[in-house]
Amino acid sequence: MKPLALTMGDPAGIGGELTLRAWQALHDNGPCFLALDDPARLAALSPHVPIAEVTSPDAAPSVFPTALPVLPIKLAATPQPGHPDRANARAVIASIERAASLALRRAASGLVTNPINKAALYDAGFSYPGHTEFLAALTGAHGRQIMMLASPTLRVVPVTVHASLRNAIATLTPDAIVAAASTTEAALRRDFGVAHPRLAIAGLNPHAGEQGALGDEETAIIAPAVAALRKVGIDVSGPWPPDTMFTAKARTRYDAAICMYHDQALIPLKTLDMDHGVNVTLGLPIVRTSPDHGTAYDIAGKGIADPSSLIAAIQLAATLSQRRATATRNTA
Repeated sequence: MKPLALTMGDPAGIGGELTLRAWQALHDNGPCFLALDDPARLAALSPHVPIAEVTSPDAAPSVFPTALPVLPIKLAATPQPGHPDRANARAVIASIERAASLALRRAASGLVTNPINKAALYDAGFSYPGHTEFLAALTGAHGRQIMMLASPTLRVVPVTVHASLRNAIATLTPDAIVAAASTTEAALRRDFGVAHPRLAIAGLNPHAGEQGALGDEETAIIAPAVAALRKVGIDVSGPWPPDTMFTAKARTRYDAAICMYHDQALIPLKTLDMDHGVNVTLGLPIVRTSPDHGTAYDIAGKGIADPSSLIAAIQLAATLSQRRATATRNTA
């Protein structure tokens, strides 16, 4: 299998440290990955990790057991931990663009992204709410992208993502719920190997609206979406009261929870398993994962960042890529 492409993320954050520690954890048994980064800055972060510059992803598998393969993306300024520098914005964007291109051309089996700081990228022309939307535009899937957060204990998909709570409620529609649930169901089958996916749809209001006494979004918006999904044969239940649907017993009844807004999905996921949570973008023609945390400027450069989420993201990307490749061969 081709190597995974790993982006640099914000050079002032913890991404470089995590990349080096992920290689230390995985170089014996894989999965193999290729860092699109500045070799000099990685070497400065940890002189004990051998760095090997490569000119092509094809060289990565033979190099990976003994050194971290790096496809060079030169930075304009020396990074200062905890202090993002707009001078490096173009390199950060180039790392994402090139990694996406490698995945689209099947030169890389998938894409794993280190965390970025969007504000530090705006002067370089970055105008997207986040990685997810940028990658959707780069891969021609704009408007079809869906964010899933996955861990060994829970998978969640927010229907509305990077919006204020007020705007999330205002833009919630049956069509948006149907689109998110349909994409999730297809991804669970193809990429996650779930033969008969079961989806639980969260309510929006306390007690799922209490039959309209605490809000009518459940009856006016969510229930019609549930009916539409059942009509096309998707195994879906709800709307469920959000305060009880994430208990251990409740989680045994579904394979993914479709949530109405960002925090409704991410709070239970991060509470249950912050270290192994992975951000997965569904609806793209490529596999993309990311650790479920930010740049962590407060601990950058201190050598204490936990690589568990990045390692989980790399391992999950490899698994999804393999399943997707198998599904493609079986349908060819």
